[in-house]
Amino acid sequence: MAALDKSLPYVGVTPMQVITAIAILIVGYIVAKIITASFKKGLRKTKLPELVVEFLGRFLSALLYVAVLLLAVRALGIEVGSVVLGLSAVIGLILGFGMQDTLTNLAAGIWIAALRPIDMGEVVEVAGKTGTVRAVGIMSTELLTADNTLITIPNKLVWGNVITNYTRMPTRRVDVNVGVAYGTDLDRAIKIAMELMENHPKVLKDPAPSVVITGLADSSINLQLRAWVKTEDFWGVKGDLTRGIYEAYLREGIEIPFPQLDVHIKEMPK
Repeated sequence: MAALDKSLPYVGVTPMQVITAIAILIVGYIVAKIITASFKKGLRKTKLPELVVEFLGRFLSALLYVAVLLLAVRALGIEVGSVVLGLSAVIGLILGFGMQDTLTNLAAGIWIAALRPIDMGEVVEVAGKTGTVRAVGIMSTELLTADNTLITIPNKLVWGNVITNYTRMPTRRVDVNVGVAYGTDLDRAIKIAMELMENHPKVLKDPAPSVVITGLADSSINLQLRAWVKTEDFWGVKGDLTRGIYEAYLREGIEIPFPQLDVHIKEMPK
C-alpha cells in the first residue's frame, strides 16, 4: 500500500490516484450509457419525434462524458477551476458531436462484417455506385469500378442504403430485348430466338430458356429472350445473344424496326 501512495516521478501522481481515475472512467462510461439509454427510452414514451429524442440523448451523453472526465481529472489531484470547467464542457460537446459520424461508421462496419450483405470480390450497387467489393474496413467500404476507379463509401451510407448484390447467387437470368416489325411471323421469330439460346454452350438447360412478348410498341412488337446462366458467364452470354439475335434476324429477313417519323406536306407555300 505504501508503494501505491508514493508519487510517480515527474508527474506528481500516485499509482493509487491513477487506478482511481481509470476506475472512474470505466464505471462512469457504463453509468453514462445506462442513463442515456433510460433517458431516451423515457422520451420516446412522450411521442416526441425521433430526431428530437436522438438530439437530446446525444446532448445528455456528451454532458455525462465531460462530467466523468472531470471527475477522473480531479481524482488525479488536479484542481479544475470554473474556467477550465466551462471550456471542458464546450470541448466535450464539440468532440461528442464530431465523433458521432465516426462511431456510426464503426457500428455500421461491424454490422456489415457480421451479417455480410456484401463480401470481398462481389459486384454490388450501393449508394448509387456499382463496383467490385475490394475491402470492407472499419470506417469505409471500397468499390472498384469496371473502368478501374476506386470508390470509398462511408460504412453508414452502405448500411443505410439499399444494397443490390449482382454476384451473390450462383445463377442469373440474361434478358435481351428485341423488336420485330408488325406483320412478322411471330412463331418463326420466337423459334429462331429459341434455337439461338438452346445452341449456346453456356445457357443452362434448367431453368429452360424462353421468349416472351413484352409489349406492342409504336413501331414494333417487343420480344424478350430469357436465358439462365452461371453468374460468372452473365456478361459474355448477354453480349453473344444480343449480337446473335441481330445477325439471325438479319439473315432470316426478319425486320428489326427503328422509330421513324413520316411528314406529309399538303401544299407548298407560294
